[in-house]
Amino acid sequence: MQPFPHRYETRLAGGARGRGIVSSIGLPTLETAAPVEFDGPGDAWSPEHLFLAAIQACFLLTFRAVARASSLEYETLDVDAMGIVDREARTTRFTEVVLTPRLTVPVGTDHEHAMRVLTKAEHACLISASVSTPIRLEPQVVESPAPARRIA
Repeated sequence: MQPFPHRYETRLAGGARGRGIVSSIGLPTLETAAPVEFDGPGDAWSPEHLFLAAIQACFLLTFRAVARASSLEYETLDVDAMGIVDREARTTRFTEVVLTPRLTVPVGTDHEHAMRVLTKAEHACLISASVSTPIRLEPQVVESPAPARRIA
């Protein structure tokens, strides 16, 4: 890892109507528009979807590092996110984010250890730590199906 501080830059180009184009040097561009709920077309990444995706991506990458440091072997991690936008104190904002990570582990894995690693990853995620919206973790740990036994 490079020493701190880290600096990130993005650019948004847009006009009075239509989509915005988000770019950053060396990265593919993203089209963004308002979601259907805010009278947008609903076929481009909205700020609301990007917000959730940033939390999910950070959780995944942080989990990888924490799992490695904790000697936790796993097969897959799928993370669903659901965010609630509401009016609160005359401000429209995300009032809650629910992350539902589903961790698939080898048969015989200590589920309590896996749950501790999931929780630690949520607390260590820099995006989660940077937002005021409460983030609720509803983790699931499942064992992968055992391989079929061969009968000789």
